[in-house]
Amino acid sequence: MFLNRDEAANLLAEKLIAYRGKNPLILAIPRGAVPMAKIISSHLGGSYDVVLVRKLRAPLYPEFAIGAVDESGWTYIADYAASAGADAKYIDYEKQVQMATIQKRRELYTPIRPPIDPKGRIVIVIDDGLATGATMITALQSLRKKAPTKLICAVPVSPPDTLKKVAKLADEVICLETPADFQAVGQFYDSFPQVDDSEVIAILQSAQGQNKKNIYRTHSFEWE
Repeated sequence: MFLNRDEAANLLAEKLIAYRGKNPLILAIPRGAVPMAKIISSHLGGSYDVVLVRKLRAPLYPEFAIGAVDESGWTYIADYAASAGADAKYIDYEKQVQMATIQKRRELYTPIRPPIDPKGRIVIVIDDGLATGATMITALQSLRKKAPTKLICAVPVSPPDTLKKVAKLADEVICLETPADFQAVGQFYDSFPQVDDSEVIAILQSAQGQNKKNIYRTHSFEWE
């Protein structure tokens, strides 16, 4: 359905055009969505950053999420976690592993500044697609506590049942495609390479200049 993440980001930006000039904060779930956040921010005249959450992996199937955890330690556990073999002891261990990864990523990604405060902002949380929705659910729960004026989930593709779960936690949900034959996010991209930490760091380092530039653009939009 999509050539690559860049195309998906441009298509999402078109659906989000109502927020152009309103200084939205675009928050990407790393790593795949980070290049998309830069593109969407440029279209909308907003700022961008990351929201750090990590999926909790199923014991025998590490690609399958049985939940997710945020930077504060708040944890979402899916109702099918036990049937996937995850008991309380395993979940506690996996949570500690993923929180250690979150801490390392924070140190790598924004070593000289705090995360951008979402309070009072229109916040658009993006990912390159949803599967179980665990990380998006956790991101939305985490950000809601920080009092944004509006909380939006925007993704290119998601299974219909996952989107229903996520919709309960956002003020608005934008999803370009909801295929019934969903197996994995990558199946809906012609090109879906891994995004590594060095690319994320470079994009976030460039964010400070772009974010300042977009603040000035926002003021000009108000006069259009």
